[in-house]
Amino acid sequence: VVVLMDSLTRLARAYNLVVPPSGRTLSGGIDPAALYPPKRFFGAARNLEESGSLTIIATCLVDTGSRMDDVIYEEFKGTGNMEMHLSRKLSERRFFPAIDIERSSTRREDLLLDPDELSKVWTLRRMITAVGGGGEATEMILERLPKTDNNIEFLATLHKDIY
Repeated sequence: VVVLMDSLTRLARAYNLVVPPSGRTLSGGIDPAALYPPKRFFGAARNLEESGSLTIIATCLVDTGSRMDDVIYEEFKGTGNMEMHLSRKLSERRFFPAIDIERSSTRREDLLLDPDELSKVWTLRRMITAVGGGGEATEMILERLPKTDNNIEFLATLHKDIY
């Protein structure tokens, strides 16, 4: 089962309006008790023994200028397995998907990839940093991806260019 949630920020704000006051207030004006139900919901994602799995893909608002949004984001930041940042600059340049590759990552990718693949992913990250990230890196990747059949082949082409 996959649940798409837009957005954890709005859910936490809604709970902040209706939760009985706990007597404490975090910076940004959010009651800590308002964060418990959204965290519990998000924490439900897992592999269930003999029952399949529940995957939750959720968004958080960032860079809105609201201190409350920043606090909510920071509360959820370390709880997911993967963090994908979207780039307004890339979408304005009509690059889709408008993913900020430099800021996006999977936690514990060392457990998901074999050492050779992991080395190639690190090479890719170094190349992205070397070209300055942003649109140039995305353009390079979007240009190369269709020329390969899978991720391993794509990563191998990068490795050949460097060595």
